[in-house]
Formats: sequence, structure tokens, C-alpha cells
Amino acid sequence: MAEYEKKVRNELSDAGCSFVRHGKGDHDIWYSPITKRNFPVDSKIKSRFTANEIMKQAGVNKRF
Repeated sequence: MAEYEKKVRNELSDAGCSFVRHGKGDHDIWYSPITKRNFPVDSKIKSRFTANEIMKQAGVNKRF
């Protein structure tokens, strides 16, 4: 099973999203200037569907 966390974080950074703070458990909170919202990013993304949902919440058109 592929690990997507590094790819997701790189794509988010490239899109202008920024790390805000550590959240509960193993989640981090990121901010998207595209959607002007905060959204959670899991530190262990093993599912392509989860990775795509994070990208969707950030407003980034990239899909895995």
C-alpha cells in the first residue's frame, strides 16, 4: 500500500497552502488560500481516497 503523506504535503505547499498547527492525535491543521479554510491532514495517509479528499478540501485540482 502506498504512502501518500509526503506527496500530499508537497502538493499542498506548491499550491500555497501552509501548516498552521498540530491538531489532535496525529493530525495537522493546514490553511488553504484557495478555499480560505483550515483543514486537517493526517500524518499517515495510506489511502488514495483520503489523499484525494484532502486535496479536494484544499481546493487543489491534483488527484492521485
